[in-house]
Amino acid sequence: MAEHADHAGHPESAGHAESAESVESVDGTGRTENADHPAYPVGLRLHGRRTVVIGGGQVAQRRLPQLIATGADITLVSPSATPSVEAMADAGEIRWERRRYQDGDLADTWYALVASSDTAANDAASAEAERTRTWCVRADDAEAATAWTPATGRSENVTVAVLTTTSQGRDPRHSAAIRDAIVEGLRDGTLAAPHHRTRTPGVSLVGGGPGDPDLITVRGRRLLAEADVVIADRLGPRDLLDELPPHVEVIDAAKIPYGRFMAQEAINQALIEHAKAGKAVVRLKGGDPFVFGRGMEEAQALAAEGIPCTVVPGISSTISVPGAAGIPVTHRGVAHEFTVVSGHVAPEDPRSLVDWAAIARLRGTLVLLMAVDKIGAIAATLVAHGKDPATPVALVQEGTTAAQRRVDATLADVGERAVTEDVRPPAVIVIGDVVAVGPDSAPQLDAPSAD
Repeated sequence: MAEHADHAGHPESAGHAESAESVESVDGTGRTENADHPAYPVGLRLHGRRTVVIGGGQVAQRRLPQLIATGADITLVSPSATPSVEAMADAGEIRWERRRYQDGDLADTWYALVASSDTAANDAASAEAERTRTWCVRADDAEAATAWTPATGRSENVTVAVLTTTSQGRDPRHSAAIRDAIVEGLRDGTLAAPHHRTRTPGVSLVGGGPGDPDLITVRGRRLLAEADVVIADRLGPRDLLDELPPHVEVIDAAKIPYGRFMAQEAINQALIEHAKAGKAVVRLKGGDPFVFGRGMEEAQALAAEGIPCTVVPGISSTISVPGAAGIPVTHRGVAHEFTVVSGHVAPEDPRSLVDWAAIARLRGTLVLLMAVDKIGAIAATLVAHGKDPATPVALVQEGTTAAQRRVDATLADVGERAVTEDVRPPAVIVIGDVVAVGPDSAPQLDAPSAD
């Protein structure tokens, strides 16, 4: 697939260049007279090698990150650049020469990306690249290029590159669609690609997100597709379990026989036993493994047995569930902070580690997890420590799923409302003025700072 001017859906660079297989003759710009020969696909290893980018606009903005990732020695030649490209220069990831292209800029260059808005400069750069035998991509004129950039994507450590190898019928969007289908298939397991090298057994602690199966991370979904055993919490995205291949053993963590073990110790033991049996194990949790998920307890137990453990963060329900219900946990002029508290232990319980008096003094948003049956006592405690009884409260049950519902209340009546509305776990409870903020509410502005 050839480089074209920047437009929506255009494939991105992966540090690959596609070289023309043969050139019968060229004109002054490097344009081939016969472009019917297919391009030869090749992966360029640019680490430490001089790479020049002409133009600092949107094309450069899209392609520079992958060039940077290759470790190339990158020089940008452009009188101006987008803010994102400027940030790359400021961070020292590229050298930026703030001027127009000049003959000689491609000396000792291995690879060039010509992407300026100056056609004459682009033609001159192409001609220099031809003279110096530098592989050159043209963003504005593929036929004048000696290299084309494929539509690329990644899954694990595999790069998928899709290239239309002749100039006839070149369709960037079609190439991108093929790439997307392949990469998505590799990520979700619908495209089988078995490993032919021995995998290292171990455990992956995967955060499954707030409930909607589409909200698990790409890496989490891929690890599920590659698993031999999945030990799942009831709060994990259950719909994903139906998509697993038939050979995958799925274990409900709630049904592991405890015997002489406590529940968590039994889960730890199951992880250890399956991993020691040479299995690739996924421990699938709701939300994020390290947000009230006992993920570190499991990681410590695995480390004590010398078992490799990978932690895959998940989208936490503390932010995503309120967001799905139309509640921002922070909002300019309303809340500058939010605090997450587990409500599974009542305020008066001596086991509680929460300083409720300090929590009541905070002006920001309070997000409670596992607090449905304790919300009446928590609300009363907050009010007793000075929180306004009229403070808005929202209870969001089964957030991000088809069964999601929201119940609004205040601190004064939330305990009663939770009972009369039959709110049940899992639910996220949000306390604070952000509950009243919505798309139709008037914008709030920060108070002016004192200078």
